[in-house]
Amino acid sequence: MKRSYWRIVGKIISKSDIILEILDARNFEESRNEEVEDKVKRRGKKLILVANKVDLISKKEQKKLKNCVYVSTKERKGIGILRQKILSLAPRHKVVVGVVGYPNTGKSSVINSLAGRHKAKTSPKSGFTRGYQYIRIGRILLIDTPGVFSFGEKDDVKLALIGSKDQTRLKDPEFVALKLIKVLKGKVEEFYKIKDEKSYEKKLVLIALKLRKLKKGNEPNTIETAKIIIKDWQKGKIR
Repeated sequence: MKRSYWRIVGKIISKSDIILEILDARNFEESRNEEVEDKVKRRGKKLILVANKVDLISKKEQKKLKNCVYVSTKERKGIGILRQKILSLAPRHKVVVGVVGYPNTGKSSVINSLAGRHKAKTSPKSGFTRGYQYIRIGRILLIDTPGVFSFGEKDDVKLALIGSKDQTRLKDPEFVALKLIKVLKGKVEEFYKIKDEKSYEKKLVLIALKLRKLKKGNEPNTIETAKIIIKDWQKGKIR
């Protein structure tokens, strides 16, 4: 798996004049892939950071994003700016652009928005794009790649936060959900309309009771509740 992924990524970088790295605006730095960026720089290729899903963050948070083009494929915000950025860096009449990023950051949605019609298949399930395909958009030839993990990256919390690993594939969804509650600083409690508690474990129990997720004996089912929290976050319901 590791060898085949990097062989594909290596080919994409080699064939491309410009690389678009699609990032999740909600977790901009965490969704950057240093291994890919290092390979792009060593090959002397141009890199454009694209912060997707800006519709899920506040205007104040948007202003903190630096050295990138930020877009919302849902609201078609920033797509024209991204297209102009690509063309301004084009070394010749035709330009080849490779599109990379962690699974579920919205690579296919960015491609579809640039194309103005559905060219690349999309799915809310992480890792949907398996091979790579070419998409012609006027002067621009885009190359879509599979979602790329930083191999050696075993942090389930990070991968869950950026949507690259869904709740069904996490070893300890409770731990991840508790971290999510902590990181989001009140947003989870606000979304599920529960009272504030000092203990994150108590908050998880309150959410389970609110959602009526119970085990035998009417005990709160915190595992299933944790999975729901993670899913709601990744689907953009919790902002």
